Amino acid sequence: MTADTTANVLLVGGGLANCLLALRFRSIRPDLSICVLESADRLGGNHTWSFHSADVSPQVLSWLQPLASHSWSHYDVRFPERKRRLDGGYHSLKSGQLHSHTLQALGSAVRLNSAVETVAGDHVRLADGEVLRAGLVIDGRGAGQSLVSGMTLRYQKFLGQHVRLATEHGLDGPLLMDATVDQAQGYRFIYVLPFSATELLIEDTYYSDDSTIDTSQLRQNIASYAMHRGWRIEAMLLEEAGLLPIVLDCDLETFWPAADAVPRSGLRAGLFHHTTGYSLPEAAALADELPRQAGLTSVPVSAWIRQRTARRWRDQRIFRLLNRMLFLAAQPAERFRILQHFYRLPTAVIERFYAGRLSTADAGRILSGRPPVPIHRALRYVLPASSQP
Repeated sequence: MTADTTANVLLVGGGLANCLLALRFRSIRPDLSICVLESADRLGGNHTWSFHSADVSPQVLSWLQPLASHSWSHYDVRFPERKRRLDGGYHSLKSGQLHSHTLQALGSAVRLNSAVETVAGDHVRLADGEVLRAGLVIDGRGAGQSLVSGMTLRYQKFLGQHVRLATEHGLDGPLLMDATVDQAQGYRFIYVLPFSATELLIEDTYYSDDSTIDTSQLRQNIASYAMHRGWRIEAMLLEEAGLLPIVLDCDLETFWPAADAVPRSGLRAGLFHHTTGYSLPEAAALADELPRQAGLTSVPVSAWIRQRTARRWRDQRIFRLLNRMLFLAAQPAERFRILQHFYRLPTAVIERFYAGRLSTADAGRILSGRPPVPIHRALRYVLPASSQP
């Protein structure tokens, strides 16, 4: 590190991906100085991230699970014509916990309330004019415009409330999907996490053609669902809303031109599950592998991460096909049938689905059986508008 260099590694944006990168750099490469820049007054925003044990490698799980706020040994799903309990570890990480862990590990290396004006491969200019220099700069400031311009998207949109009930709820594990609710506007489910005997996260979730979130309606839906379950809400402790990208088609050169040599992470790197929109497993895998690479400077790291994105996008072709069936071939009120049909499969296939690592045989099993979408409609949407990557 030269005299005018601020740090060896500058992480721009203090979201999930860059916080995990910071923690792993500090653990694996303590010889490198790290600086995290976040424009807000806290890291991680206001989020709850969840993952299955099988979503990540055993090596990653060994350091990731201790960061989780809650863990369970099973989860349930409910559909109009199918109910099922699936065994396997399931974990949730709250942004407050991530904020605390990262601050404890990095201390003054985290710079909050630091608005960024420009990002380059060897420096960052802050809004106040200060210039910070580093050999490796990683841009993790969320999706960015490239996500919209480089992909054909639909959306998973949700509003969740962490509530305290007047009496015990009686759940012994997460309810990952309760799709027995009204389906008139497209695939919709309620997601429930039991944080204690009387505290729950209740989340109303839609797979939607548009990105508009009617927070007032979703709040009403949550209140109605709680009342239907016999749960009297005593207090609302926290509320979060979100919008996750669901990919129908994508073009890597538009999304991330090869000439752009600034490394990216998280959603900005296109590293997320194309059907669920979840980014935690991809972020954790990147965080575990990147600090072990040779040549930790921006140009080679950018090429390495971009190649990783290209590979993961190729791996997820089947997911984009399923998304096109869900949004283009199925009528909105019938979309739940595709997921209901999916949950007939063996647990191992479902685990590989959530991990984003389906085999060709898995894909055949998902599409076999009595189809939930008429074949003549589904075939019109098998091929995307482009075949890249």
